[in-house]
Amino acid sequence: MNRPTPAGILLAVLLCLCALPLRAQDTKAWTLRDCIDYAQQHNIQIKTKEITHETAEVSLEQAKGAQLPTLSFSSNFGANFQNVTTYNEYMEKSGNTTLSNSFGLNSGLTLYQGGRLRNTVKQQQYQAEAAGYDVEQQRIDLEISIAQAYIQLLYDKESLDVKRQAAELSDHQVARGEELFRAGSISKVDLSQLRSQQANDRYQIVVAENTFENDRLKLKQLLELGLTDEFEPAIPEIGDELVGTPLPSLADIYEEALATLPSMRSAALGVDASEMAVKVAKGAYAPSINLSAGISTGWNSATGTRYFDQLGNKLGETVGLSLSLPIFNGRQTRTSVKRAELQYSAQQLQFESSKKQLLSTLETLRNDALSAQQRYFAAQEQLKAAEESYRLVSEQFDAGIKNTVELLTEKNNLTSALSQKLQAKYQAVLDAKVLGRYMEQPIDL
Repeated sequence: MNRPTPAGILLAVLLCLCALPLRAQDTKAWTLRDCIDYAQQHNIQIKTKEITHETAEVSLEQAKGAQLPTLSFSSNFGANFQNVTTYNEYMEKSGNTTLSNSFGLNSGLTLYQGGRLRNTVKQQQYQAEAAGYDVEQQRIDLEISIAQAYIQLLYDKESLDVKRQAAELSDHQVARGEELFRAGSISKVDLSQLRSQQANDRYQIVVAENTFENDRLKLKQLLELGLTDEFEPAIPEIGDELVGTPLPSLADIYEEALATLPSMRSAALGVDASEMAVKVAKGAYAPSINLSAGISTGWNSATGTRYFDQLGNKLGETVGLSLSLPIFNGRQTRTSVKRAELQYSAQQLQFESSKKQLLSTLETLRNDALSAQQRYFAAQEQLKAAEESYRLVSEQFDAGIKNTVELLTEKNNLTSALSQKLQAKYQAVLDAKVLGRYMEQPIDL
């Protein structure tokens, strides 16, 4: 048996290492649109809203069915036991057990009930339609939540890159500081300060990595992925064109959202449904007129007539028209009407409150977006100045003109400028995307 040579072992290891990236590529990188589409298909809250919508549709069908005539069939079979013997006209002795069988077919139709049936159908229609809009609003809310979590993850990733850049600067500063210390240009205290900053920057990398992983886990949980499901987000480049997206006027956004936002349409339908509830309650004051019809027949063994002949002979038909006029029912109708009227008023106030809340939300969101855009472009200029200042101070430090404290101050100013630009960048992108969603623009990057 041939033993593997060292070269063969090395080749096998290299092949294994080369295969690792290929396996990693098999893991799907989730884009923002992938996350949104998956969540909307699997989210439990959306499925719950869909069940509520289906329930409202069933209630609507039930209300429509109440307008249709009813039809029922009944049958009865009985046996009568007697201890007395009877005789017919021919003095024939009959048994003391009598059997009977009856059949009935009955139908009823409400002709008038103060419009209660018709108004109930309208009320259920409004409620079913509102429930459908509630499903759509849940989808929008989830889309915004996914976008917030996803863009936060992009910020975490780029923030991690900034922390790594800061650590690289610290590594360079420490290396240069060691050279200057050996040359006697700086003291041991100065070198210790550089090393302390280096250790702090490495610690910040660990913190940023943990933050990224925690937020990645939150997004995975928001998607409701399973324990063994792999999740790796795609990291797209966010350019200035996304940051500087022109913002529509507040009036345009509000008008569009007021007309198309599912939550607002649902709230408006809630007012309509409450108005119908008042009409339904008032319908109890009106009389009700009902039409009934029936056909019946039967058989009794005591007659001695054949079964089917007797059924034909005893065939009976009935038609009836009934009127019911409410006079007094312990103020139940008046109480029901008053309660429905109060609910209608409450729904109107809630709708007005929803419109004001929507305006407040959009106004704040647009102001935040505009502010973030302005801060981003201001941060760009600040970053340029910080980069130039750090470059000059670094050169002067190498020349022995600037001390360690001044170098670290400029380095921290540079890192701060990078972070401020980053925060403004992703805040501007997020706010602009959310504003667009209020104008029926799907969120995507």
